[in-house]
Amino acid sequence: MNSPSPSKEHIATFHTHFGALTFHKKLKALGDNAVMMPVPRKLSASCGTCVKFSLPFDHAWADEDLEAVYLHEERDYRLLFENEET
Repeated sequence: MNSPSPSKEHIATFHTHFGALTFHKKLKALGDNAVMMPVPRKLSASCGTCVKFSLPFDHAWADEDLEAVYLHEERDYRLLFENEET
């Protein structure tokens, strides 16, 4: 049996805790093993809560509560999306 290829870890940050909850529910419904957690120290967010997920980020998921999405690469984070609606 082949093991699945490792997933890329993404971190989404939010302006509100409600935004994080909503995003988390959306990803769970899509079958992702998303986890809510405190924002890593290297990143900053308004509400202090982020969602870690592995699905490729889709810009259609962005709403006014989404602050930014980062790709976790080894020991650093690369910005993939920053909400310009703020």
